[in-house]
Amino acid sequence: MDTVAVVTGAGRGLGAVIARQLYDRGHRVALADIDIAAASSTAAEIDSTGSRVIAVALDVRSKNSFENVRDAVIEQWGSVEVLVNNAGQAQIRALMAITPQEFCGIVETNLNGAFFGCQVFGAYFAERGYGRIVNIASLAGQNGGTATGAHYAAAKGGVATLTKVFARELARSGVTVNAVSPGPLDLPFVHETVPTEKLAAIVSTIPVGALGSPGFVAETVALLASQSASTVTGACWDINGGLYMR
Repeated sequence: MDTVAVVTGAGRGLGAVIARQLYDRGHRVALADIDIAAASSTAAEIDSTGSRVIAVALDVRSKNSFENVRDAVIEQWGSVEVLVNNAGQAQIRALMAITPQEFCGIVETNLNGAFFGCQVFGAYFAERGYGRIVNIASLAGQNGGTATGAHYAAAKGGVATLTKVFARELARSGVTVNAVSPGPLDLPFVHETVPTEKLAAIVSTIPVGALGSPGFVAETVALLASQSASTVTGACWDINGGLYMR
């Protein structure tokens, strides 16, 4: 598969796992992150030769930054076929303690970032007649959960809705737009930030009895990014261990 994918927020965490999965499936991958040092380090871990992986600086709060990434990747490899809008930020805060600055900051990164990515790359894909966009939403945006903050939940709910809007707009252009909505994942930062007792309590509420696998989320993203997923668009794929069923 000789396609090019851009993954935002790929310097660490879920984004890095997604980038590696796409690389393993034969994609050339641009790891886009505001922390270029982290993106460069992860890129070197995935492909020490640098032939199929590059790191690029991206501030998802800026449409112009997305345009710069698009142009840089096209200059490097000639085209882009896949965008994964993964970059996000969470701020654990009690509902009534969220400040206007915090609310706007979380929305700017999680929701505005997804919008700018879909807009910039969606237009480019539509011109070429082919493209795959996969947005990372969240269980928090579906069930109103505020464990990660109401501003995060609201922004991720917006991502799920944006996915449908862009999917409908681009459907006749050979471009699909889908979302993946994970529940709590087995990632290092989760274990580092959530006390052991609280994490155990969270796991006890998950019907399958375990945190979600980042690798499986990445596999789902890779499927939606593939050519074979041509008739799947506007969907939000739930990966939450049964916490939210619909």
